[in-house]
Amino acid sequence: MNEFRISLLRQGEVRVQTVRAANENEARAQVGEADGMVLEVKRAPAGRRHAAQRKQGFSLGLLLQELSTLLEAGLALIEALEALSDKAGQGNKALQATLTGVLRSLYQGLPLSKAMQAQPSVFPALLVATVASAEGSGQLPMVLKRYQYYELRIENIRKKVVGALVYPLVVIAVGFGILLFMLFFVVPRFAVVFESMRDLPATAEAMLWWARLVQSDGEWLGAGIGATLLVTALALRTQRMKTALMNLFWRLPKLRDVGNLFVLARFYRTVGLLIEGGTPALQAFELSERILPAAYAQRLELALQELRAGRTVAETLTRHGLTTAVAERLLRVGEQSGDLGGMCERIAHFHDGTLDHAIEVFGKVFEPLLMLVVGGLVGAIVILLYMPIFEMAGSLG
Repeated sequence: MNEFRISLLRQGEVRVQTVRAANENEARAQVGEADGMVLEVKRAPAGRRHAAQRKQGFSLGLLLQELSTLLEAGLALIEALEALSDKAGQGNKALQATLTGVLRSLYQGLPLSKAMQAQPSVFPALLVATVASAEGSGQLPMVLKRYQYYELRIENIRKKVVGALVYPLVVIAVGFGILLFMLFFVVPRFAVVFESMRDLPATAEAMLWWARLVQSDGEWLGAGIGATLLVTALALRTQRMKTALMNLFWRLPKLRDVGNLFVLARFYRTVGLLIEGGTPALQAFELSERILPAAYAQRLELALQELRAGRTVAETLTRHGLTTAVAERLLRVGEQSGDLGGMCERIAHFHDGTLDHAIEVFGKVFEPLLMLVVGGLVGAIVILLYMPIFEMAGSLG
């Protein structure tokens, strides 16, 4: 499934709506006559929405928190948004422009979910679906709080995963810097000791060769290493390289288990949020597809075909590798009791605990091992520096 941005002309105004479809014709078919006349259909590039959210210039979580507080205090929706717009003033033009767009849609009689949907770069599709499920029920403040809790839990898990990877990357960077310092500064100066000697051992000959190479072509070597690092950094920013690294990530047994827990925890928390907010289960699974990695999204797409045919949730998701042993049993209980949304949130909570433990174990095992590797490389260079002296002392003895 792909995202398409559809430009619509309605009541003299051009609006942009984002839909998910297999192709352009299917995207056009999802737009009704009441939505307006279709002007243009473009496929949205991957990651565009997330990049726009990072540049939106304000905290969406804070906006939702303030809005839910005002609604709980008894203000009408339009009054609450007007108050937030006045509060933003000229100090935050991005926030004021966003709220002005939402208020303009509300003045025209559109519901809040449609007003949010018109700004896909600011309001995620999951938030739009959550708000749409609560409209007319008077539970909008509670739904907004539930979405804030969802984002907070996802962000906490993401920080733990990133934090577990930051320390090893720092150790690798420091170790690499030490290796460069020894190769370009220590070794050439240490090799000067052997220049006037004859019948040198092989290790001393290697040191002299490297010292002469650094002395004659050191600038080219430094430029080559710098260019290599720059090209590597640029390559890591490309989607193809990120995909290749993710494929490598999924092949490593222990890392694959941690990544699987993270994906499933986020998946079930999303499904639980939508179902608890009033979204039908099948639609909740369809909306959750967009937050999954490509490999998981393909499996969920196949599972959705069976779910539409009337298969049970627990059996179908298990068949396509989207559950764990615990999740399968809880899903069966949720289907039997009619509390599928609550069980999905329980599954997410259970996986959160397992993920926390897995990250802790990963840090305790991997970080000392990495330090041993880096220390071993530095120690090997130090031994090579002194090996010629030991060999020459042995031959004299």
